[in-house]
Amino acid sequence: MRASVVTAFDRPMEITERPVPEVGPGEILVRVEASGLCHTDIHAARGEWPVKPTPPFVPGHEGVGLVEQVGPGVTEHAVGDRVALPWLGWACGTCAYCVTGWETLCESQRNTGYSIDGAHAEYAVASARYAVRVPDGVDPFEAAPLTCAGVTTYKAVKVAGVRPGERVAIFGIGGLGHLAQQYAQIFGAETVAVDVTAEKLELATSLGAAHTVDAATTDPVERITALGGVDVAIVLAASPRVIEQAHRSLRRGGRLVLVSLPADNAITLPVFETVLKGIRVLGSIVGTRADLAEVFALHAAGRTRVVYETRKLDDINDAVDDVLAGRVAARLVLQP
Repeated sequence: MRASVVTAFDRPMEITERPVPEVGPGEILVRVEASGLCHTDIHAARGEWPVKPTPPFVPGHEGVGLVEQVGPGVTEHAVGDRVALPWLGWACGTCAYCVTGWETLCESQRNTGYSIDGAHAEYAVASARYAVRVPDGVDPFEAAPLTCAGVTTYKAVKVAGVRPGERVAIFGIGGLGHLAQQYAQIFGAETVAVDVTAEKLELATSLGAAHTVDAATTDPVERITALGGVDVAIVLAASPRVIEQAHRSLRRGGRLVLVSLPADNAITLPVFETVLKGIRVLGSIVGTRADLAEVFALHAAGRTRVVYETRKLDDINDAVDDVLAGRVAARLVLQP
């Protein structure tokens, strides 16, 4: 099979011929139809996070494809099923986090495209237990971005406890942000889209944003404060400055939800204002299998729209350059 392989953190990814992986007990072999390119894949390929993957490895944790083979003991899926291969590739299933619905916090977890080979390839092996069935009628190229960008932002909206009638600001409209906005609206919120790119703000308007803020020309704190502030600010831009702006945009009792991961791993937040205004700061990691099933169900019901562009797997390095340069409106999906 052909696969995009990280051979070293300081080198471009290589399209390499590899043997099709063999399935073991509890595993499935998936023929990949579509695989989203997430910013996490870029961090992985460049070794930019404190806990680094070990080259050589295959990135990709937004894989969608058809089950071609099942290993011994598999009962969750059958040959021909369409499944998604999410970031949470495996968890122990027995720790306090796993048994209380927080499997994404399992300290023994293995992550697709990071600690186990991912879906930027023609085939991938996955744990049958942690692959999620894609509903009939959902296009694999739409399902791929939902497998991470969708479930991550859906979980952020749930963690925020968004209630009908609240005002929610999305800082960073793009692959994640355009989905976060839609989920907030499904929960009954009035949304404010904040970005520095006119095209992305136009996208937000087309998806139902009540307000847009061009942070390239306007102070977002002043603009949002003039609206009366927001109850929730979900931050998807990996900038400490943006996080600080989001904090200052909150009403009393507001919730700041951190999703993005700034490279320097630090922000400055005022303690007095946080305490006296009763502001809560929440970290939100990717959602669970149950969350992803809900994301797929919403999409199958026509409640969400996925904006994406397709590229060939052979063009993955050019695709990475386009993502980093901001030349992508929302999400990129690779076709093996």
